[in-house]
Amino acid sequence: MKDEQPIRILLADDHVLFREGLASIVNAQPDMTVVGEADDGLEALVKAKQLRPDLVLIDISMPGGNGLEATQQIKEALPDTVIVVLTVHNDEERLFEAIRSGAQGYLLKDVRSETLLDLVRGAMRGEAAITPVIAGHMLDEFRRLSRAAPQQAGDPVETLTFREQEVLTQVATGAADKEIAEALGVSLYTVKSHMRSILSKLHVNTRYEAARYARRKGLL
Repeated sequence: MKDEQPIRILLADDHVLFREGLASIVNAQPDMTVVGEADDGLEALVKAKQLRPDLVLIDISMPGGNGLEATQQIKEALPDTVIVVLTVHNDEERLFEAIRSGAQGYLLKDVRSETLLDLVRGAMRGEAAITPVIAGHMLDEFRRLSRAAPQQAGDPVETLTFREQEVLTQVATGAADKEIAEALGVSLYTVKSHMRSILSKLHVNTRYEAARYARRKGLL
């Protein structure tokens, strides 16, 4: 900790009761203090820029811009701020999306308070804030990717996630980003993020090249 000052924490969660309980736990620690609270992704971004916290504890499923989008935007604006996702979603896709967005950790809301506090302190030391269960998911995914690598090497489309394939299929029909967002029920920012990933995985430079690739592969 800088100059032995308490870790300054911003809490972002749309469930007020949960947020109040978490604030009480954090504020009871001599080396931590809650400097602000937010109940949606946009407010989390605004308050992070205003308060410049050391660490943000953020939920994923929130209105007004979800936690993954807010995580990426906060990291872009405040690279030194540590972000730890605290969520009920125990699935690999959100886990890896959170890490790609810049999160230092990914914790489930059923974690014990003592474990949460220890992992928060570890995150401030540069450690990954993940529980053994989440670490197991990551290892399973790495093993799966390792086994699939020989098949994927000859066909980049196999490296796309299910959601990325959905976006690519829409692109192949000529749909604009806004139309894709409305069709899939996601934000425009999420669509743009998926498009960047698709272009990188397919080794193409434009959405038009990606669309031609999708048509060649029969994704329509």
